[in-house]
Amino acid sequence: MAIIEVKDVRTVFGERVVHDGLNLSVNKGEIYGLLGPSGCGKTTLLRELVMLQDFAGGHINILGHSLESISHTEAQKLRREWGVLFQAGALFSSLTVAENIALPLVEYTDLSKKMIDEIVAFKINLVGLKQVDGSLYPSEISGGMKKKSALARALSMDPKLLFLDEPTSGLDPISARDFDSLILNLRELLGLSIVMVSHDLQSIYDTLDRMAIIDNKKIAFEGTLKEVRSVNNAFIQTFFREG
Repeated sequence: MAIIEVKDVRTVFGERVVHDGLNLSVNKGEIYGLLGPSGCGKTTLLRELVMLQDFAGGHINILGHSLESISHTEAQKLRREWGVLFQAGALFSSLTVAENIALPLVEYTDLSKKMIDEIVAFKINLVGLKQVDGSLYPSEISGGMKKKSALARALSMDPKLLFLDEPTSGLDPISARDFDSLILNLRELLGLSIVMVSHDLQSIYDTLDRMAIIDNKKIAFEGTLKEVRSVNNAFIQTFFREG
């Protein structure tokens, strides 16, 4: 069952056309990758999906809501159904890790402080951090810990959908593989559907169920890793070359 449908989406910046008729669908429960060469508009599409950027034409439907015609009230409700992990984490430097994770709960719920503290403690544990890490500031933790802290914040509202923008970017190989394992475990544990922008080939092989590859303003391929090698496309053949 498709929970995200993108049909004929067109994206224009001034006179520059970034997307010219994108079509793809994301099924419930899968880890779906958005891939493609640098500058093809992977993160741009992700921003359109999470309503941080408008698209010029076409249709995007997420969890039964058409984004091009959604009301402000419905948009606010829909945003609570997903979590977003931005590439650099986007943690607030003036807040501790625990305060960052608590922020969506403070802003969007009427839960008591005690209940919020309990949820934060659970999310900290869920992503593999220690409780003591919650008292630290972003400047006091490693890159891998920042990613996990931002992931805990993205999960704070128990979303159905998780959007990840280059989740292993900037991590050393061991931390990157650890993060991949965490994503797979969380998908199974929480029943998440995940959309991920990535150029990390090992992460792509280890985590993705299906993918869409954007090239020359369109979807050059949509399908599984097993199917991708047979596609006659210069970027795909170079990116997925054997060895």
